[in-house]
Amino acid sequence: MASGFFVLLDDIAAIMDDVAVMSKVAAKKTAGILGDDLAVNAEKASGFASSRELPVLWAISKGSLLNKVIILPIAFLLSAFFPVAIIIILVLGGLFLAYEGAEKIYEFIFPHKHEESEGITSQTFTEEEILEAEKGKVKSAILTDFILSVEIVIIALGTVIGKPILQQIIVVSIIAVIATVGVYGIVALIVRMDEAGLKLIQISKKENSILKIIGNILVQALPIVIKGLTVIGTIALILVAGGIFVHNIDFFHDLVPNLPSIIKEFTIGIILGFIVLAIVNLVKRILGKK
Repeated sequence: MASGFFVLLDDIAAIMDDVAVMSKVAAKKTAGILGDDLAVNAEKASGFASSRELPVLWAISKGSLLNKVIILPIAFLLSAFFPVAIIIILVLGGLFLAYEGAEKIYEFIFPHKHEESEGITSQTFTEEEILEAEKGKVKSAILTDFILSVEIVIIALGTVIGKPILQQIIVVSIIAVIATVGVYGIVALIVRMDEAGLKLIQISKKENSILKIIGNILVQALPIVIKGLTVIGTIALILVAGGIFVHNIDFFHDLVPNLPSIIKEFTIGIILGFIVLAIVNLVKRILGKK
């Protein structure tokens, strides 16, 4: 009996060791999406009145958790009964990510004017209008999170396809928790960066004190941090998309075998991204004419 108990413990330890290894691989594979998720949510959670930033972020976080609750069971069922669907969704998701990255690059090179709207923190709005505008931004952020969450879960699941279902559930659930708690925890720190800087400036009594210098850096760094995350997220999107194509489509995997993988993945990702972007823009023009 005792020996059987220790064998069970050994099996559990082996499973957890496998889970730890696979979780690291899955985290590495989803890092690009997490970076984009972080950039998108930091942008969406900023621009509110200071007192409303954290409540709005909490509302988005709860929506993100609900997204994971909806997505995870469906993903596990597909993995158990129709695993080829995971690869199909993965490749389609890769096309979407490549398109999104290419669109951001195209927008940077050929910017076009967007309609300018007043911030919801404007004093011309009533409290009811501000709350209604917040609800709209929260819904938009949750919808964006849903799309990114599908990709995070599918990419994580793609790293453990063929493994026992219990290990799949544990690994993907760990990544889902990281994607929610980790991302939104960092976003909370980012959106309060300028507020923390302002506090340091206010409590500083000397003109050139260290606290005031740090405070000014934090206040001025917020837009730079968000823009930096956007750039990093765009590059990561293209690399993740290219990686999906290279690892799941034999044609791309065998293409230019001596080329370093990071260059191959980025090149394939950006080429396919601009192809999809061209198709989407063409369809928009045709529909626009009609």
